[in-house]
Amino acid sequence: MLHYCSLKSNLGKVKMNGEGTMGTICLTVFILLLLICLCQSDDQLTSARPLSPGDLLISKNGVFALGFFSPVGSNESLYVGIWFHGIPEHNRTIVWVANRDNPTTTASTPTLAISNSSDLVLSDSKGQTLWRTQNINAAHDSGAFLVLRDTGNLVLQLPNTSVIWQSFDHPTDTILPGMEFLLIHRGRAVARLISWRSPDDPSTGDFSFGLDPVSNLQLIIWNGAKIYCRISVWNGVLGGMYPSSPSSMVYQTIVNKGDEFYLEIVVSGGSPYSRIMLDHTGTMKLLTWDSNSSSWTVISERPEGGYGLYDSCGPNGYCDFTEAAPACHCLEGFEAVGLNSSRGCRRTEPLQCSKGSHFVALPRMRVPDKFMLLRNRTFEQCAAECSRNCSCTAYAYANLSSGMADQSRCLVWTGELVDTWKSSNYGEVLYLRLANPPVKTKTNLVKIVVPVTACLLLPICIALVCIYKFKAGKWRKEEIQKKLMLGYLGTSNELGDKNVEFPFVSFDDIVAATDNFSDCHMLGRGGFGKVYKGMLKGGKEVAVKRLSQGSGQGIDEFRNEVVLLVKLQHRNLVRLLGCCIHEEEKLLIYEYLPNKSLDAFLFDNSRKHVLDWPTRFKIVKGVARGLLYLHQDSRLTIIHRDLKASNILLDTKMSPKISDFGMARIFGGNQQLANTTRVVGTYGYMSPEYVTSGAFSVKSDTYSFGVLLLEIAWTLWEDGNAMELVDSSVAENCPAHEVLRCIHVGLLCVQDNPNARPLMSSVVFMLENETTLLPAPKEPVYFAPRNNETEETRRNMEGSLNASIITTLEGR
Repeated sequence: MLHYCSLKSNLGKVKMNGEGTMGTICLTVFILLLLICLCQSDDQLTSARPLSPGDLLISKNGVFALGFFSPVGSNESLYVGIWFHGIPEHNRTIVWVANRDNPTTTASTPTLAISNSSDLVLSDSKGQTLWRTQNINAAHDSGAFLVLRDTGNLVLQLPNTSVIWQSFDHPTDTILPGMEFLLIHRGRAVARLISWRSPDDPSTGDFSFGLDPVSNLQLIIWNGAKIYCRISVWNGVLGGMYPSSPSSMVYQTIVNKGDEFYLEIVVSGGSPYSRIMLDHTGTMKLLTWDSNSSSWTVISERPEGGYGLYDSCGPNGYCDFTEAAPACHCLEGFEAVGLNSSRGCRRTEPLQCSKGSHFVALPRMRVPDKFMLLRNRTFEQCAAECSRNCSCTAYAYANLSSGMADQSRCLVWTGELVDTWKSSNYGEVLYLRLANPPVKTKTNLVKIVVPVTACLLLPICIALVCIYKFKAGKWRKEEIQKKLMLGYLGTSNELGDKNVEFPFVSFDDIVAATDNFSDCHMLGRGGFGKVYKGMLKGGKEVAVKRLSQGSGQGIDEFRNEVVLLVKLQHRNLVRLLGCCIHEEEKLLIYEYLPNKSLDAFLFDNSRKHVLDWPTRFKIVKGVARGLLYLHQDSRLTIIHRDLKASNILLDTKMSPKISDFGMARIFGGNQQLANTTRVVGTYGYMSPEYVTSGAFSVKSDTYSFGVLLLEIAWTLWEDGNAMELVDSSVAENCPAHEVLRCIHVGLLCVQDNPNARPLMSSVVFMLENETTLLPAPKEPVYFAPRNNETEETRRNMEGSLNASIITTLEGR
């Protein structure tokens, strides 16, 4: 809104007497209307109306203003800039400056005007150009005009709305919501933010922020030409989410537009003013305006509190942010060079190819700098590349966005590892190469006491003979049972190992442990049969799954579960202790988990209060890590296909363990997708593409995981009432940002398009990293059963180990 009002009027004091004429009244009204007209504000500037000191261009809804300003403490220097108009004058916040390195003064009578060549030009009374836009393709006398939008974008456009220049394409030190901060254009890093020289000097400062032009994979803050701080390394996660108020969020995301990538922040409805800025100290900050305190609140900043500066812990050291106070430590297998690790670290055992080496996995690490990118590699190929190269000291792997030509990101390092962090809620796995420990030689025995050995050997032999005769009958019986079981299971398995040592438990021992399958020992039942609590010899408590003959789970599913659980070992997967086949009996023996399954707490009003929010959040992250292991970290990709609350078991510490692998499928090599004519699982937890066409992949499990987080209606999220989804038993004491993050991740997981769902590696990252912004989810598509579905088809759908449940779209 362009203000020309500088007149003072005392129209209220005009006296009208009896001698007045009608002409006087008309003149007064005319003057009043003229003043109102002159005081009308405008958000546009035309070639016929330049901008001078004292004038303002104000956006339509009064959010931003454009005008001349002088920094605090300077009465002479004059700049053209944009600031928040709704913020008090004493807290004026400048978000863009035109002539930052070429100030003018009031005495030089500067003006900002549109030239005949459709350029925006800042000049003084002597005709000297202080700043201008360059619009080579614009036509002369085209009628171009300037408009300040409520986003803070100053746009020079033609009458046909074609944009010929905009300030969002030329940021100074600030990124505003809606601004597309260009990171990559056709494979090249382009834009940078540049800090002010000081809080009162908007000229170009020493610090800049942008994408690393060498790798195109990491966001960096520079101090001059030197790296000051590495913000993040691209690992496929598109952004993160921050609460800006109790009812609003700020989203920071990376936008992929084919040959261009943008950094963008988006705010939800009702959010306060927000911005990202690079301040004069080199700190990158995300801020929101607090109207109560009339000040800016820092939501996130990097580097934080002086920590995280580039290479602050020296070569092969890392800054540990998981402790109460950040500190420098040495990587595993290294020791400090000096009195402490801030000067760097050296290997305790030098690498020597001839003596061999191994890799250790270091989780939650912000990977080091000075890496080399290997393109188009699988995880196995990435690991093999580093393993066979003696100079390779570490590697890291990530799956990138499905919209990229190369969806893999294999990083390898040679030599020292520089600028590494460890965080409790951020990072990825770094695989570090260490030398094998030296082989210890066996000490020869000096003396052999023959008489003593002979004396011991004789009674031992006698005892063994007696024991053999006593138990020979039982052993023969158990051997027959074991051979029968191996005959059913075969001598090889889908994981490629031959002669697997299946953990065998005799039927007699199981009968004794369960008191002949007494009902008082029964823990529960399902479509597969019954589960009993048992006590094996030695006092070991176990859970025994007894498959009923009428169960939908046959020998194939039984064999599948045994083979998988024997080979898969993870803290969030249930542990198989043994198995048994005896005549028509098929039995599986698991570790005993006293707290049973997750659904026993979630959907029982008398027990759900036990699950406070920290426990629920721990369960969510544990299930996510278990799925990540199945999908990525195990030797082959495992698709569970029947993930649901009743298949999540809880131990004494309420840590989750995924169970029921009878319907799981194994993907080999580079296989990403499979189809089946027999769809198994539970309605409500199965992804749409699996139900309609039998197509399943790791994204099918991702969908089921999302349903574990969400059994909700879309409208609550869309209307900004997501906190209404929280169970009343935990709503009062749970952190809102963690709840909103879980809901947000759940919505991302249940998106209709499998390609839009995140991989479990991204899910784990998003759950554990509170500072990472998340992409906005798309509305889930309701999936209804097909009209031509027959009863036989429905029964096939119920072929999971538990009875099928028809899930409707309503919260539990």
